Amino acid sequence: MINTETVGRPMEILLVEDSLMFSRIAIGALKNSHLRHRLTWVTDGEQALEFLHQRGIYQQAPRPDLIFLDLGLPGIDGRDVLAELRAEEQIKSIPVVIMTASTDEATFVETEKLQVQGYLTKPLDIEKFNRLMIDLNQFWHQDMILPRTAN
Repeated sequence: MINTETVGRPMEILLVEDSLMFSRIAIGALKNSHLRHRLTWVTDGEQALEFLHQRGIYQQAPRPDLIFLDLGLPGIDGRDVLAELRAEEQIKSIPVVIMTASTDEATFVETEKLQVQGYLTKPLDIEKFNRLMIDLNQFWHQDMILPRTAN
């Protein structure tokens, strides 16, 4: 007989967003989702890459389980962050949800080629964000269930 046991660690989330307003909305929606998580917020692409590669002040950074990524970042663009993320063997499997003000179809197609798990347009639709968080919560719990054999 196989029992299951849920691993109790929270989801590690990296929020890459330069707008204080949109960051507050995303952080509030995450809090309201009741998804057990730890959040790190960075405001540009360079910080995101430093975090992902555990360089500089981020040497002890945890590997994120999920990344919310704005495409329109200052300095290193979100598209470049995503391309580098997908090119690196150790981090390419991290799920990414794009958050962007762009409604351009070409942007959507371009990011889909880089295997994103979700696409949210700004201003963020709180109801859509909450549905995404419910799906992520269910996925996270399913992913964290480990088979245990009875003794």
